[in-house]
Amino acid sequence: MQLQVMNSPFNQEQAELLNRLLPTLTESQKIWLSGYLAAARSESGETAAPAAPAPAESPAVSREVTVLYGSQTGNAEGLAKQTVKTLEERGFQVTVASMNDFKPNNLKKVNNLLIVVSTHGEGDPPDNALAFHEFLHGRRAPKLEALRYSVLALGDSSYEFFCQTGKEFDERLQELGGTQLAPRVDCDLDYDEPFSEWLDAVIGGLNEGAGNQTAEAPAETPALGESVYSRTNPFRAEVLENINLNGRGSNKETRHLELSLEGSGLAYQPGDSLGIYPENDPALVDELINELKWDPKQEVAVNKQGERLPLKDALTSHFEITVLTKPFLQKAAQFTADQKLSELLAEGNEEQLKAYINGRDLLDLVRDFGPWEASAEDFLSILRKMPARLYSIASSLEANPEEVHLTIGAVRYDAHGRERKGVCSILCAERLQPGDTLPIYIQHNQNFKLPENPDTPVIMVGPGTGIAPFRSFMQEREETGAEGKTWLFFGDQHFVTDFLYQTEWQKWLQNGVLTKMDVAFSRDSEEKVYVQHRMKEQSKELYEWLQQGAAVYICGDEQHMAHDVHQALLDIIQEEGGMSREKAESFLADMQQKKRYQRDVY
Repeated sequence: MQLQVMNSPFNQEQAELLNRLLPTLTESQKIWLSGYLAAARSESGETAAPAAPAPAESPAVSREVTVLYGSQTGNAEGLAKQTVKTLEERGFQVTVASMNDFKPNNLKKVNNLLIVVSTHGEGDPPDNALAFHEFLHGRRAPKLEALRYSVLALGDSSYEFFCQTGKEFDERLQELGGTQLAPRVDCDLDYDEPFSEWLDAVIGGLNEGAGNQTAEAPAETPALGESVYSRTNPFRAEVLENINLNGRGSNKETRHLELSLEGSGLAYQPGDSLGIYPENDPALVDELINELKWDPKQEVAVNKQGERLPLKDALTSHFEITVLTKPFLQKAAQFTADQKLSELLAEGNEEQLKAYINGRDLLDLVRDFGPWEASAEDFLSILRKMPARLYSIASSLEANPEEVHLTIGAVRYDAHGRERKGVCSILCAERLQPGDTLPIYIQHNQNFKLPENPDTPVIMVGPGTGIAPFRSFMQEREETGAEGKTWLFFGDQHFVTDFLYQTEWQKWLQNGVLTKMDVAFSRDSEEKVYVQHRMKEQSKELYEWLQQGAAVYICGDEQHMAHDVHQALLDIIQEEGGMSREKAESFLADMQQKKRYQRDVY
């Protein structure tokens, strides 16, 4: 049908628009449009034309969607919220919740379920997904034949159990009778593109059978008061201070970094993290280019948008070259005739592969399995994008307007005959000067927040750089006048050289912002003493604080410290509470459910 301008009330431009639109509409869309126009005429007082009859059969597709997230550092929560915003803009009614806050028995009432979940540690669910994961894999899980679902799994392919939690949720929902409305997507550290593809597939699945009666979402613009800077559009923050916190003779180097947020509009709360996009060590980049006999000035593509940079700049700023992963080695194998790499990747060689990957980088791979039949462009096409490094924020915005502070431990070690350096920590320790800038963004983390009631007692356990968020807690409580009791357990190697922020803690003890402090310096005595030992020494009082409703916070190394502190807490609850181990575990799980036990561990 073509509109003739001379026979219609439309001008030429309007007629051309309608002539382009009408042939693209489905029957149900035309019916909807005529009903919409009739309703609009009716509201304006005009007599509406008789509405066209509804089609005989209209597919009953639910527009209600439940989004559940399990998040340790805030990435999964952020993507869940982006998902909600996009779906709401397309006319869906969306409910979103942390898995911790969702009543599992309500699952059988859900028709459309989206799960966004990260994998933590060695294939474990995040803390706020533990109870839901346990329920779903237990005998009480309901049959879910009416459920349509999809899973977005976040992980890090340098770990053996990549996206394990997401895979387990996907498999279990299928076992319970659920139907995928879009296939599961497993995301590595560079998750923006796979997330967008997953969301497009989800929207297609949700719309299936509904005539696609949804509008395109408008271009994303920041809400009023929000910063324009984000993970995908980082702010270049000026370095104000860069100080070594350790004394002379220490085995450690811990940098205290102060960055300016002036002009960024960025805001944060105690417990949030800061993401930094670092640069690779220029000396390592030069070695790699020389080894492969590449031209450092050759222009190469650095993204799908076609941006091109000299090879040296691309390898310095855009690609990860210090971590090897199994997926990367599998792709790299196509570029060499050396059969030793294929043998290493063969089935049954998992332990040898893990041993090889551990502590080696791209330069090792290039030297160990040449010659390489690949151009610079070939290699770059299989490299991971440079991931941001997350650091717990060590300051309160209330106490330090337009500033953010960090506590970063320099990582240096020897492995396989070469000195190794942490990409971001050594950039900060060796090459970053006041006046330089860093690309940064704020990573909000609702899973590590001070109690809403300022009178709630707070127990903080943070050895080494794990002290960072507790400095922000104390600054915040001092500014807001919070009166609840506070207790810090801090540990490091030596009292004289490694007591981070010592004068600040002493000031807070004197003015009452900090009620109690116990320290453990492991190398100052013949027998090594750690924070968990200090906790057990104070077990009676610590349990009394728990009985008074205290919230417990742990920050630092997960594999050793956080595990040992967790076991110490269980011991204290069991012994002082006169409970069985099972009841002590239930007590701590209940604290976690009520957000009285929170961890920021890595």
